[in-house]
Amino acid sequence: MAPAAGSATRVVAFGGGHGLGAALRGLRHAGRELDLDITAIVTVGDDGGSSGRLLAERDALLPVGDLRQALAALAGDDPVEQRTAKLFQHRFAGDDSLAGHAVGNLLLLGLIEMLSDPVVALEHAAAMVGAQGRVLPMARHAVGIEADVLGADPERPGAVVTVRGQHAVAVALGHVEAVRIEPADPPTCSQAIDAIRAADWLMFGPGSWYTSVLPHLLTPGLAEAIIASPARRLVTLNLATDNETHGLSVADHLAALGWYLPALRVDTVLADAKWVGEPEPVHRAAESMGARLVLAPLAVADGSPRHDPESLGVALVPVLGAAR
Repeated sequence: MAPAAGSATRVVAFGGGHGLGAALRGLRHAGRELDLDITAIVTVGDDGGSSGRLLAERDALLPVGDLRQALAALAGDDPVEQRTAKLFQHRFAGDDSLAGHAVGNLLLLGLIEMLSDPVVALEHAAAMVGAQGRVLPMARHAVGIEADVLGADPERPGAVVTVRGQHAVAVALGHVEAVRIEPADPPTCSQAIDAIRAADWLMFGPGSWYTSVLPHLLTPGLAEAIIASPARRLVTLNLATDNETHGLSVADHLAALGWYLPALRVDTVLADAKWVGEPEPVHRAAESMGARLVLAPLAVADGSPRHDPESLGVALVPVLGAAR
């Protein structure tokens, strides 16, 4: 059902890291023409860098880096809000115990410890940056990501090795045969379930397919809500494969969604015309999920495989603004 006249279009974006950040900035650009109510549901499997150190050293409830990036992407346009968002992203230099930590990670960690509720903590941090949307965790505590990878051990190229940890999976050599989360059924964030149920659009990608996008489909509570939601579903494809999706074609990225959540139906697949290559296999893969393929220029102008938020926003306007 399309949103009622005069009401905002409720968009829920799933992912983590830079991919989700690009999606949220694209939605912000689209929001200049459309009335959008944006919610980000963020993967909580990051165990690398500053987030990983805080998990290990402070026994933190959640990895906070991807949550911080989503807040910064949604920051308001006021100069003070933008400066605060820039502060959130600032990393300490040097070689002492603070080196490598982002200011926003420490602030979020402190808020979660002080308030004992990650959702309340995120609402407080969102107010600090004037966030034009809401940021919610995928689950109420950290999850582990592990994968069975063919060729991960160079001494046994024909063997399938279990690789544990989001960072290890992201950089592993070889071909990912299967991915899963641990625990298999983590406690989901009830506010995230409510947002999915109320959404007009559910948006998946861009982002690291196995470690940022698929974990949402592997979480039973979220998967059930996604399937039951009356919302339309949009998949934004990556511009290029990364280490963890080595060997997957563009069409295979779509197929992977169906491998892990066979009941998933999609309404629109958005891809860059230049980077998609031969469109016919992608068109067939989209059609097999019930979707139409929309090709549009999405990449930054320098030729690198990164989404340009403004171009993505332009492409999102006719998609999100279309009547049911």
